[in-house]
Amino acid sequence: MNRESNFREKEIYKVTIVGSLVNFLLVIFKFTAGIIGHSTAMMADAVHSLSDFATDVVVIICVKISGKPQDENHKYGHGKYETLATAIIGTLLLCVGVGIMINAASTIIGYAQGKTLDKPGNLALIAAAVSIIAKEGIYQYTAWKGKRLNSKAVTANAWHHRSDALSSIGTLVGIGGAILLGNKWTVLDPITALIVSFFIIRVAIKLAKPCIDELLEKSLPKETEQKIMDIIQSIPEVKSPHNLRTRHIGNNIAIECHVRMDGNMSLQAAHDITRTIESKLKNEFGNDTHIGIHAEPEN
Repeated sequence: MNRESNFREKEIYKVTIVGSLVNFLLVIFKFTAGIIGHSTAMMADAVHSLSDFATDVVVIICVKISGKPQDENHKYGHGKYETLATAIIGTLLLCVGVGIMINAASTIIGYAQGKTLDKPGNLALIAAAVSIIAKEGIYQYTAWKGKRLNSKAVTANAWHHRSDALSSIGTLVGIGGAILLGNKWTVLDPITALIVSFFIIRVAIKLAKPCIDELLEKSLPKETEQKIMDIIQSIPEVKSPHNLRTRHIGNNIAIECHVRMDGNMSLQAAHDITRTIESKLKNEFGNDTHIGIHAEPEN
């Protein structure tokens, strides 16, 4: 592992462990507040924080593996393990969102049928407020680190932190409404939870879709492929680049292309030109870009 990769891995560990510590403390506080404050909404919010804690563990394990260099069984490296981690986070987030939606809808139906909802206590309200502040703070920190480290898994985890903050906002509104407006308004809790669940599901889909595209070997965007072709065609000796194939490998990309050159050119000259193409592409897309250039005689 080179120095840059080692630094990146350590930074990902650091930001993930900070988030894990915050999640662990919030899980304990929320479960305690939910039990003492007689709030089912806070208990659901605690379960959401527990899912955050679980995804932190997933990120630590998968990023550790993805940081390994290529070996005999993984010629393209281990970058897709980080993609897998992101997909798992998105899936868990989707499950949490659907679970909150079903629970909230069930509670609303029960209330409409005459079921009385318990009025939550002040401790639950305080826990919701603390959760919003803590989770938004850890989201800002994690999102900043994810962008700086160019890590999809860290960025995905940041959005999971924010989804918990959004969930806590719904909980705060519901609990606050029930406390301030009286028993007739206890239904505010499940209503706001239902609304928040749609946002959570939307974020989950947004995270999971790019991972599915990558695992299904979707090509890079047309704009990126055109940039690749422009770089290849900037070499005077290269004619008619074709059969371009591109894909993501974790945070890196793979590029394969056929090019035509003068058939009378020496093998050494053709080799030097392909190395020049590789150098230009790596300057644009990073040193870990996987490049395969196949040279063909022009005639």
